Amino acid sequence: MPCVTWNCRATRAMGVEILWKNLESVMNRLILVVNLTVLLSLNYTLTAWIPRVYWKAAHWAQGLKGRMLKTKVAPSLAGLARPDKNKSNMSSSELPRKEANVLKGHEGAVLAARFNSDGNYCLSCGKDRTIRLWNPHRGIHIKNYKSHGREVRDVHVTPDNSKLCSCGGDRQIFYWDVSTGRVIRKFRGHDGEVNAVKFNEYASVVVSAGYDRSLRAWDCRSHSTEPIQIIDSFLDTVMSVCLTKTEIIGGSVDGTVRTFDIRIGREISDDLGQPVNCISMSNDGNCILASCLDSSIRLLDRSTGELLQEYKGHACKSYKMDCCLTNSDAHVIGGSEDGSIFFWDLVDASVVSKFRAHSSVVTSVSYHPKDNCMITSSVDGSVRVWKT
Repeated sequence: MPCVTWNCRATRAMGVEILWKNLESVMNRLILVVNLTVLLSLNYTLTAWIPRVYWKAAHWAQGLKGRMLKTKVAPSLAGLARPDKNKSNMSSSELPRKEANVLKGHEGAVLAARFNSDGNYCLSCGKDRTIRLWNPHRGIHIKNYKSHGREVRDVHVTPDNSKLCSCGGDRQIFYWDVSTGRVIRKFRGHDGEVNAVKFNEYASVVVSAGYDRSLRAWDCRSHSTEPIQIIDSFLDTVMSVCLTKTEIIGGSVDGTVRTFDIRIGREISDDLGQPVNCISMSNDGNCILASCLDSSIRLLDRSTGELLQEYKGHACKSYKMDCCLTNSDAHVIGGSEDGSIFFWDLVDASVVSKFRAHSSVVTSVSYHPKDNCMITSSVDGSVRVWKT
């Protein structure tokens, strides 16, 4: 009898263990399915309520298992800067300093200029309420996009070049067809001007950053004009946004860079102590570059929030100005209020090159994804193309 009793207890214990594993497996599958649905928009009819359901499911799973994600090992700054020996040995003379083309057509300040994903074309937008499509390498203006009621502050194009999104002072996000110039949809919901927009990797969602202290996500494949997610934990204007496959990252005038992990509903805030007016991500995804209004650019480790380096010498106190890294991650690029462009060495923060690019404030810099080429825009109304 004791032996039989022991076997019964063992059987019960084994059954409980199997039940627990089955429950754990179901939860993991639920989270995976919902995550894929949100990111890929596979089921368009569910996008209005899935984010909220997923947020709760993620927290429930956390309660069962604790933290679900492992923290990545902090990347070496030297390793980030030297992924390719041939690229890392680039001298200052090989940086794009030679003016190849001047793209003129905007009436007033140009607020942003962006390469498309392959670098063959670029988009610009500005105070004249227009978006312009260019072939920067030939200096040819291709198309105008007009529908905004006030200045256009940012623009982004999908990886396949078929759609673009834009935002500005009229508090709306416009979703365009590139070839026809037709506005497919207008997203309304921000209570103030919209400063930045970005597509996710699959071009199914647009995330916007606004003066109303919020980030908002919009489903491009749904007919709904309501946001599918609102993040409003910022204390001041949100100036810039970056996206990864699973995270939304925002930079704010409240001095923080906040990362929101949509898989587990977690927010991480890195306080820089100075207003942030632009953020951009390194090409390997390990670091965030943050431009601040104390005339400095800060490099942060994404996994730990550690301040890796600061870059100074330019003037940035009153204007929103872009910053970025070269396609090799070896140099940091930033504009200045006096019209200059600065190149810093990523590791030692020394200024390796500086030259006067515009007659007024440099509002935007965008580096070619493959070649040693960049475009800059300015309050002087021009977009300039630079090559080696």
